[in-house]
Amino acid sequence: MEEIGVKEKILKSSEALLTRYGTRSISMDDIARHVGVSKKTLYQHFADKEDLVTEVCFVALKCDQEEYEKIEATAENAIDELVKISLVMKKHMAETNPTLIFDLQKFHPRAWSVWIDFREKYIRQSVVRNLKQGKREGFFRDDINPELLATMRIQVMEMAFNPELFPKDQFDLSQIQALLFDHFIYGIVTDKGRKLYDKLKKQFQI
Repeated sequence: MEEIGVKEKILKSSEALLTRYGTRSISMDDIARHVGVSKKTLYQHFADKEDLVTEVCFVALKCDQEEYEKIEATAENAIDELVKISLVMKKHMAETNPTLIFDLQKFHPRAWSVWIDFREKYIRQSVVRNLKQGKREGFFRDDINPELLATMRIQVMEMAFNPELFPKDQFDLSQIQALLFDHFIYGIVTDKGRKLYDKLKKQFQI
């Protein structure tokens, strides 16, 4: 039990550190100091930095999925679900270094494959399901293509992390994602959907 507790502590503390600063500027020495353990203890649980980053990514995405599934289970309709997910994303983005996604892609192939797997097996399917539900409920237009829009939505989300397009000294990641989400919703809603979305925006102050 004690060993499990140490590993969980390392993972939790490492996630906070890597999320805030990205992976490239953080060393195993930095992580050991931040967690309050020796490097020897760190390497007892993780073979190297790639191993640690990969496991942090896996655990973080699993927590995200559990959070999103709770929203899906309690949401009143497709728009209510998307708005509540956007609020969670906004909070996460405010705590995330914009370089994180590109750090994973360029320097951590195993961790990046974990993200790709999550993106394809969970996020894409979730977006497609929500769009189909919204069409049935009359909130989204009948002529939209859920599969195509799911791909577009995911690509736009990732695009916001591109430091070449949105330098972090000029743009706030959470504001970028909120604006892109706004454009996405207004592009697919019916009049009925727009009225509900505008109402929820005021209710949740987004």
